[in-house]
Amino acid sequence: MIDTSGLKFDANGLIPAIVVDASTKKVLTLAYMNKESLEITLQKKLTCFYSRSRKELWLKGETSGNYQHVVSITADCDKDALLVLVSPDGPACHTGEESCFFNPVYEDESQNNFSYEGLMELIKGRKTNPKDGSYTTYLFNKGLDKILKKVGEESTEVIIAAKANDKKETIYEIADLAYHVMLLMTEAGISLKDIESELASRHVIDKKVKQEKMT
Repeated sequence: MIDTSGLKFDANGLIPAIVVDASTKKVLTLAYMNKESLEITLQKKLTCFYSRSRKELWLKGETSGNYQHVVSITADCDKDALLVLVSPDGPACHTGEESCFFNPVYEDESQNNFSYEGLMELIKGRKTNPKDGSYTTYLFNKGLDKILKKVGEESTEVIIAAKANDKKETIYEIADLAYHVMLLMTEAGISLKDIESELASRHVIDKKVKQEKMT
């Protein structure tokens, strides 16, 4: 637990808290805490903030169920800002978005900032806001059966490429399969977090099995 006595709160008794998903490292929101909300956060291990508009404390998730379980809290060099790593139960934004930061202002298109999260957001965007001429939108419009057919086709292509010991082609086909699986996930309402949690649970099981074999 951090020593809160050295933290510097502003003239209104507040300190900014940058909330980040501990798993994806995605910035979820920027909120404010006062001494009382910080104490509640440390006690409950759930984020609690001070609402500047409502002039009251609010425990994140108390009404929505989208609690943020605190993993760690770190103060910056001046001790006047906090970095809060959390494991969220759901979207951080009241709009239903995973993060409150989703309105593009500027992006250097020469930089390749690919991420699975970014691709997933693009795919979800094509479903909620269809775009003429988009292959992704086309598949969503065709429905589940078409999407499943594509997943099956791409799985077969991966097998053929791998069987031929063609590494370059196998990589290409796996990328195609990954995209279509992510499209299926979006159609089925499955998030990257859901898959990550499932894999994490299997990792624990695998470790236990290995330990049992060693004893």
